[in-house]
Amino acid sequence: MRRAQAAPAFPTPGHDHAPCLKETLQRAADAFEARGLKLTPLRQRVLEEVAGSHHAIGAYEILERLSQKERARMAPISVYRALDALLEMGVVHRLESRNAYFACHAPHGKHGTRQIILACERCATVAEVATPAAFDEIDAAARGAGFGPTRVMVEVTGLCASCAAAPA
Repeated sequence: MRRAQAAPAFPTPGHDHAPCLKETLQRAADAFEARGLKLTPLRQRVLEEVAGSHHAIGAYEILERLSQKERARMAPISVYRALDALLEMGVVHRLESRNAYFACHAPHGKHGTRQIILACERCATVAEVATPAAFDEIDAAARGAGFGPTRVMVEVTGLCASCAAAPA
């Protein structure tokens, strides 16, 4: 397997997150419009909570934040439906190991959503890196075993460069 080039997937500590949020909201609006769907106010509010940082956030944490902001209790199913729509559009991804969601900040291009998800154990930042060769190997191994995968998720936990350089 060829070694993938390292990309600066993790933001530097204290970076200005406003452009990330703005870009994510615009990509979502474009994705919904391209499919003739609406980025409803609830979907946008849920996306704003998820995209508010480079961390993964659980559905009930989203629900709690929205309920506090709107001073009204929302039904969990409303948040889950909004998350499902955002997942379908590819602007949000699910961190399976933590049952949490994070905003997509990586260009997917021709490889779709086949990205390796990197999750820092110390600062909880989540990033994506494109590694088509790794997925080619997974596909070949599955085919060799007579198996047809329908979905492949690769999550790696460890320490981002900032946390690795900082004293524990």
